[in-house]
Amino acid sequence: VQLVESGGGSAQSGGSLRLSCSVSGIAHWSFCVGWFRQIPGKEREGVASIDDHGATDYTESVKGRFTISRDNAKNTLYLQMNNLKPEDTAMYFCAAAGGTGFTSTLEDYDYWGQGTQVTVSN
Repeated sequence: VQLVESGGGSAQSGGSLRLSCSVSGIAHWSFCVGWFRQIPGKEREGVASIDDHGATDYTESVKGRFTISRDNAKNTLYLQMNNLKPEDTAMYFCAAAGGTGFTSTLEDYDYWGQGTQVTVSN
């Protein structure tokens, strides 16, 4: 399974970015996928997750600003990020859980992309 992120970059506070993650190497994309982020010196944290039924979960700090979605026909995961804040600055990773069922627990995710940097300035 391979995951490749794109869409990162720089934005000003209050701006928007859309991240994409292309998933390949699987026959049936029926598992839970999510976005995580990490800044140097800190642990990776979950941002948002979505399962194949469309159930979602968001970390509190991004609720109402970020939207996770998936296009099962294109095997692509998205993260629409609006009203960005400087504290959203991080490396963003997409990941896929190897098991079935919904999960937002980092340890349940077996497959990871290489990450894309998001930088938000005042």
